[in-house]
Amino acid sequence: MSNLLFYFTFAMIAVIFVFILVMLIGWRWIIKQIVKKTGKIILTDSYQENIIELMPGIRHMGFQNVLENSLRAQTGDLLHRPLGSSKKWPHLDPITFIPAQTTPFPIDGKEEVDVSITIGPKAKKPLKIKIPLMISGMAYGIALSEQVRLALAGAAKNVGTAINSGEGGILPEELDTAGKYILQFSKTEWSKEEELIQRADMIEIKLGQGALFGMGGKISPKNLTGRAREIMGLKENEDGVIYEHFFENQTLADLKELVLELRDITGGVPIGVKIGAGGKIEEDIDHLIEIGVDYIAIDGGQAATHGAPPILSDDFGIPSLHAVVRAANHLEKRNMKGQISLIISGGLLVPGHFLKVLALGADAVYLGSSLLFTVAHSQTLKALPFEPPTQIVWNQGKFKDKFNVDEGVKAAEKFLTASVEEMKIALRAMGKRSLQELSKNDIVSYDELTAKMIGIPFSFEPWKGKQENK
Repeated sequence: MSNLLFYFTFAMIAVIFVFILVMLIGWRWIIKQIVKKTGKIILTDSYQENIIELMPGIRHMGFQNVLENSLRAQTGDLLHRPLGSSKKWPHLDPITFIPAQTTPFPIDGKEEVDVSITIGPKAKKPLKIKIPLMISGMAYGIALSEQVRLALAGAAKNVGTAINSGEGGILPEELDTAGKYILQFSKTEWSKEEELIQRADMIEIKLGQGALFGMGGKISPKNLTGRAREIMGLKENEDGVIYEHFFENQTLADLKELVLELRDITGGVPIGVKIGAGGKIEEDIDHLIEIGVDYIAIDGGQAATHGAPPILSDDFGIPSLHAVVRAANHLEKRNMKGQISLIISGGLLVPGHFLKVLALGADAVYLGSSLLFTVAHSQTLKALPFEPPTQIVWNQGKFKDKFNVDEGVKAAEKFLTASVEEMKIALRAMGKRSLQELSKNDIVSYDELTAKMIGIPFSFEPWKGKQENK
């Protein structure tokens, strides 16, 4: 038996040796035969039988549409696409800043530039932060893991900004870690305890968001596991439910009463509302003025989320660019500019985007996707190449336990710090010593339609001096 095993092993080694020898000597001939055969099939098969039929098919349908329709055919269920809309929306790229070169002159690089802001200036306890960039509501449990939430909270404290809880559970450690905390008061049963509300530096009543608008949903126990269930007060087999309304037969009067109640419980911190940017944005703002908010957060059509039906992400709402212009103009018209703060989010990914929406009239910016990827930074390599990088940050992610909190804090902090430094050098290049000096007078557009829509100069036309904000 041992001799048989010996001869078999020897034969296998010989076969492998011969194969390697053939490959070393004849690999060019082998590849040439493969290419020749493949080429003949591709170039002679009829279109209906040709694998290359995929090319016009995918060009006609689009690769993502082919994929999503296949998923619909597989499950017969509502799709929940992560990270928002993937279509191309009108955006901020055609807008550029006007440099100061002859008069005024640039600000010396050694001089400090003030980028601190105040949200809800008319509130009894306004929110004062060192930078105009805040961390958007990305929910613990429903979306992000405990480790990622703690990393983001640590980074927020280190740079002197605020973090939004999102509509998930609220970790006690996160409250302790964060410097300034924004409690998102959502259409849920959880995160409503009075002691939580009293610890918040700002309250955000969530009526909608850019990727989902006002719709709710159910999260099954298999998609919401771990400590998050305990934090949210969910029983073993209970769904996590996000409702469409706060009250039965809800009215604006109900929401006005809610604002007053929250203001009383908190002792006067800013009470605001978050909405998705819709086509009747002026009417929405009028209603929010009526219920007495201190700030309005508007999520543009490019906004992301953990998962949303594609039809809500792609076929509802208006771009962040249109939203900030219309919202700022309407607050100005209603004499509320400087009284009700405006926060913009949705598709804002780099420092140039952040500063442009501030020039267009926003008081602050919420960051979501940009921080989601930067907080993970090189840690995404723990998921790649066989899983998407977000598997390191989601609460249900396969690699969430490999996320290092300290590394996440450093990465998010460095990203926010670097972004603010870029914004400061841009302000110096425009001759500004403070973010408060920035306005629409400091931007132009090389796209005529964009310039006309916003009410700023078209770069092809001769300069006519400062423009009146329209």
